[in-house]
Amino acid sequence: MYLNLHLLRIFMHVAELGSFSRAAEQLAITQPAVSKGVAELESQLSLALLERTSASLRGRRQWQLTEHGRALLEHAKGIFALERAAIDDLQARLDCQRGHLHLGASSTIAGYWLADVFTRFCAQYPDVQVSAMSGNTEEICQALLDCRLDLALVEGQVSDPRIAVSHWYDEPLKLVCPADWQVNGKNLNRLRWLWREPGSGTRSWMEQHLQDAGIVPESSLEIGSNEGIARAVAAGLGLSILPLKVCEELLTLGRLQVLDTAWSKSLYRPLFLLQLQQRPLSPLAQAFKFMLSTN
Repeated sequence: MYLNLHLLRIFMHVAELGSFSRAAEQLAITQPAVSKGVAELESQLSLALLERTSASLRGRRQWQLTEHGRALLEHAKGIFALERAAIDDLQARLDCQRGHLHLGASSTIAGYWLADVFTRFCAQYPDVQVSAMSGNTEEICQALLDCRLDLALVEGQVSDPRIAVSHWYDEPLKLVCPADWQVNGKNLNRLRWLWREPGSGTRSWMEQHLQDAGIVPESSLEIGSNEGIARAVAAGLGLSILPLKVCEELLTLGRLQVLDTAWSKSLYRPLFLLQLQQRPLSPLAQAFKFMLSTN
């Protein structure tokens, strides 16, 4: 048995309004179309839903619901109540009053840039859920490709044609070393350099800039976070290039110093916003993207 929801809607209006003409008016169709719809539904179900009565007073309907019609009307009310609930839920999602936004960010962005944006976003959309995944650029890109994220923010270059990349922000960086070091800009090759693991956008950016500056470190040490690198530099393990937001507290405390060489005085790296090329953004993702553009 197949239940035609269009015909069921016609029947429910007739049953609730008690009139074929009023049902036609509310549905914006003709009265013959209403009569035909109810008849078709009865034929499809092989059940009589309405039956004529002997009432003859003017203005009083001359039919009533059968037992089957009363039962079907209760089912119809439940079905279309669910429809209204679905419409209300979807409208709330369109209006960003409900939903779940899944974001990804490379470690530095997650730790130092997202808090301010989250504060503004959650204040404007207090009833939505927001989740943030943190990892290196390679991990974040894979999560985006797996459709586990709606949007992502990274500092590394991304060349996958499935991912749309747009510039978000230019982040200042500093070449830093321990506060008590006496460093000659000419001997940087011989010092130990601290950097992130392969797959990190910070690592790729740093390798490229050292190469451009003609620096080939004789010794290096990998550390899994920029915060860890900053503290290792302060402890005397080596030098590094770090986002200013990561190292400014240690600079203020006098535990690090900035080395201003000819190539490191004005270092900036671009931060990027990522989304899948062929995946439409949800209303929440669109709202978050707009907020980022006005940050």
